[in-house]
Amino acid sequence: MKEILLAYASMSGNTESIADLIEEELVKHGLHVKRSEVYDIDASDLVSAESIILGAYTWGDGELPDDFLDLYDEMDNMDFSQKQVAVFGSGDSSYDIFCGAVDLLEEKITERNGNVIVPSLKIELSPFGEDVERCKTFVRNFAEVVVKSAAS
Repeated sequence: MKEILLAYASMSGNTESIADLIEEELVKHGLHVKRSEVYDIDASDLVSAESIILGAYTWGDGELPDDFLDLYDEMDNMDFSQKQVAVFGSGDSSYDIFCGAVDLLEEKITERNGNVIVPSLKIELSPFGEDVERCKTFVRNFAEVVVKSAAS
C-alpha cells in the first residue's frame, strides 16, 4: 500500500481541519497516511517519502508560519524530482496576500526540481460547504496520480 506523508502547520485549527479531510479521503482511496505536524519531521522524512502533501497557514504578510521555517530552509538541499507533491493551506482574504505560504512552498518545490502534481488547494479560514468538496477533489486528483504511478 502506498504511503503518503501528510505534514502541516496549524495554529488556530483551520489547516488541521483541512488535513483531517485530506487524510480521511486518502484512506478512502486505499492509501496509507503518515501524518505529522511539521515541527515533528525533518528533511530526512521528506527524502524518504515518495508522495508528500504539505500544508501551511499563512502568517503576517503572506509568510510561512515559524514552525515551518526550519524545514523550509532544509528543503534548499533537497531534490524533489522523484517526488509526487501537493500543497494546501488556509488563509484569510482580508490580507493583501491570500495563502502566500502555499505559494512559497510551491516555489521551493519547483526550484528544487519538483513538480506539484495537482493544483494547490487554498481555503478561506476553515473548510465548510463547497470547500469540503474542493478538498475531496484535491485528494481524488492526487490519489489518481499516485495510484497510477504505483501500478506502472
